[in-house]
Amino acid sequence: MNKTVKIILVLVVIILLAFVLKYFKDANSKGIEDFKVEEPFYTSINTKAVATGKLNPEEEIELKPQIPGIIDEILVEEGDIVKKGDLIAKIRVVPNEQSLVGASSRIASTKLSFDNAKVLYERNKSLFEKGVISKQDFENSELAFNQAKETLSQAQNDYQIIKRGSISGGSSANTNIIAQIAGTILEIPVREGDQVIQSNNFNAGTTIAIIADMSFMIFEGKVDEAEVGKLKEGKEIKVILGAINEKEFPATLTFVAPRGVEENGAVQFTVKANVKLDNTTNVRAGYSANAEIDIESKDSVLAIREALLQYNRITEKPFVEVLESEGKYKKQDVTLGISDGINVEITEGVKKGDKIKVWNKASKDNEDEDRQRR
Repeated sequence: MNKTVKIILVLVVIILLAFVLKYFKDANSKGIEDFKVEEPFYTSINTKAVATGKLNPEEEIELKPQIPGIIDEILVEEGDIVKKGDLIAKIRVVPNEQSLVGASSRIASTKLSFDNAKVLYERNKSLFEKGVISKQDFENSELAFNQAKETLSQAQNDYQIIKRGSISGGSSANTNIIAQIAGTILEIPVREGDQVIQSNNFNAGTTIAIIADMSFMIFEGKVDEAEVGKLKEGKEIKVILGAINEKEFPATLTFVAPRGVEENGAVQFTVKANVKLDNTTNVRAGYSANAEIDIESKDSVLAIREALLQYNRITEKPFVEVLESEGKYKKQDVTLGISDGINVEITEGVKKGDKIKVWNKASKDNEDEDRQRR
């Protein structure tokens, strides 16, 4: 009886041991995840800097009045093409009452001085001809007469300018706003009846119209400080307009700002480029645009997808996991070259034929999606 019980207990122990071994085996097999691997490959890598900005005319001017007044007539509309010298608008002068009275008073005062100087001049002239006074006395009276005459003329001119806007008040008066360049009317910020003032040391003046030459356009944008050191003036770049179906135009980099401006915690540098437009595209001022600037390129370099890289949390050095045997990977430090944001050059650490672990699940999912699309 005791022997039978012992045999039964031994069998139970063996069965339990078998279950335990099977459990640990299954647990260990589940712990070994089957990762996908990728091999390094040879490819060409181009690094680019992207500047965001907009397209503006190279030559753009604001027309401002030379005298204050009221817009009497506007002869053009926004979008019209004008030539240099074309009449844009007319201003009706509304004289300041106080200035007008003051100018009138100055005329009366200078008229009295002129009449007095004239009487003295004519009297001294008669006396000089008779030999009663010296030549110097006569010349002094003549000088005083001429000065009084000039002062009276100046006072009369001031009165006319205040009242009419010019001395003559004719068609060439300052009341006419003339186009200073040939181009397109971009904006007319005033309307007939609006009051305008001239520019001076204390005021920029009222803008009556903005004219620009739309045949010469420039790109104005900003690049990050990490990329600006690689840019050089004269470099050929590519400008892309999103408003015209991502159309591309060649351009030449003409300006890189020597000083940056901090925006949202990052330092940005202004860049400008002359854009070569074609005659078939209607480009408008202010279009948003992106400029792609080739910085560096290499052909036939050993590379991997940048998603395969991992970084040491302490040293922040990059590494990959290379397959050694079934299910076993070793960490391998790598030295990086240039990158285009998708592929990165590997100068040291791995060689062609190595099987690199695809550790990032998101990376594997993206890869599967790309394959399905293809």
